Amino acid sequence: VMLVLDDGQVAFGDCAAVQYSGCGGRDPLFLAEEYIPVIEKTVRPMLIGREADSFRNLAAETEAIRVNGHPLHTAARYGVSQAILDAVAKSTKELMCEVVAAEYGTTVSDKMIPIFMQSGDNRYDNADKMILKGADVMPHGLINNLEIKLGRDGEKLVEYVDWLSRRIEKLRVRESYRPVLHLDVYGTIGLLFGNENFAAMADYLEKLAEAAKPFHLRIEGPMDADERERQMADMRLLREEVDRRGIPAALVADEWCNTLEDVKYFADNKAGHMLQIKTPDLGGIQNTAEAVLYCREKGIGAYQGGTCNETDRSAQVCVHVAMATKPDQVLAKPGMGVDEGFMIVYNEMRRILALRGRRA
Repeated sequence: VMLVLDDGQVAFGDCAAVQYSGCGGRDPLFLAEEYIPVIEKTVRPMLIGREADSFRNLAAETEAIRVNGHPLHTAARYGVSQAILDAVAKSTKELMCEVVAAEYGTTVSDKMIPIFMQSGDNRYDNADKMILKGADVMPHGLINNLEIKLGRDGEKLVEYVDWLSRRIEKLRVRESYRPVLHLDVYGTIGLLFGNENFAAMADYLEKLAEAAKPFHLRIEGPMDADERERQMADMRLLREEVDRRGIPAALVADEWCNTLEDVKYFADNKAGHMLQIKTPDLGGIQNTAEAVLYCREKGIGAYQGGTCNETDRSAQVCVHVAMATKPDQVLAKPGMGVDEGFMIVYNEMRRILALRGRRA
């Protein structure tokens, strides 16, 4: 989505939806040829002739558009809001992160936000890349199959976590390098033990935490309850069991925690130790900013995530939102090859720090 300003500058953003569109309560598959006419019919007339002077106001107007009684697809709102943020930044001669900070009453980070790298299925070779590049958080792992990746008794993931911790100790260039081990298990722990068998799941998490030592462990999506209320309750109860037993593992909510409303609901109920704010699922990028700030206010971890299915542009804009709101970690994206996502996110953060440092 490109917005041509009256001085000839062009602001742009990219519409993107998550890899698992239509699953876990998400909007359906997003196809450009289907939604470009919708954007041209609804968003274009709203923006023509308007002053690019308020990101929040223009993004809110986009969010309020209804087509046959429904909001615009999350992917459409995602891309349009990125373009609006860029337009306001170009109009005001500020960085996008500075626009977000000014409109939300925050300060831009003066240091890097920890970057979470994802391996895809190449979880061994890509883990080596992550270690050598000094990943802050790793490796995601794509543990999305019970039999092949978790193991019928959970043994395969325990072995992998043990291998990871030993591999870090072998390859790290300095002993002080201590990344967080964050694995997305796509509900497979719940499939193995039963979604509401919290004692058995906690026993297994304890084994994983032991295998991860001396590194801190995070487990994303331990179960999938197939609907929002049950998922929230299950995540809250498992988190309480883990806390009661003092297990050194953090639970990360993902599925069914999609919209800004969902994030607030999970945060209010402490349904996990950390919430993934899956940026395309929230629609307008302003919702990502508000979600991160809400998590910080509630004292729950904020993981500004997204999907491998994004673009360089959406990743860059997300970096600016992260630098303005300071989540606990931000996803390297797009792709699952490590290098490309890390390069895009890391370099954009460095550019922000360099430009602001020059001004100072």
